[in-house]
Amino acid sequence: MAVLDSKGRLFGKVNLLDAGAVLIILFIMAAIFLFPGPSGTLANASSNIEVDLLVLGLKSRDPQNLIKSGETASFKIRNQPVGEVKIKEVDFLPRTTHAPQPDGSIKAVTDPRPEEQFSVNMIVTLEGKGQTTENGPVFGSTLIKIGMPVELDGSLYNFKPSVIDIRVSE
Repeated sequence: MAVLDSKGRLFGKVNLLDAGAVLIILFIMAAIFLFPGPSGTLANASSNIEVDLLVLGLKSRDPQNLIKSGETASFKIRNQPVGEVKIKEVDFLPRTTHAPQPDGSIKAVTDPRPEEQFSVNMIVTLEGKGQTTENGPVFGSTLIKIGMPVELDGSLYNFKPSVIDIRVSE
């Protein structure tokens, strides 16, 4: 009996191509389990993270009652849900416009336009638990950095502010 017959079978029983495919799959599985690669360990697994968000031009009839300190809201970074975060503080910024003065200087004055009474600028401070990695703070499983657009979703609102500050405390 020949070791390899005319149909490519080893000792007339096992197809050589099938045996090769099975061996490749076994080697790949062994490599995955024996050498799994980096485990994604974090330097600090439970840091308190505060994030300041800048909200510009939010249109609302009653913004002071729309978003309040102490409430929770859903938080998304790069369209990835992070979870619920606590709204620590809401700081409303004055609406101003530039007014030229007779001496040629420019002064910031309260915006007199009636349509701007429904537009509000504010800084919203969020707090939550996250991780600190060598690349920066992580909320949920997403890295967060200054300048990133995020999404804040509450019971009566949904808007997309920008991150302007991140504070990490142990």
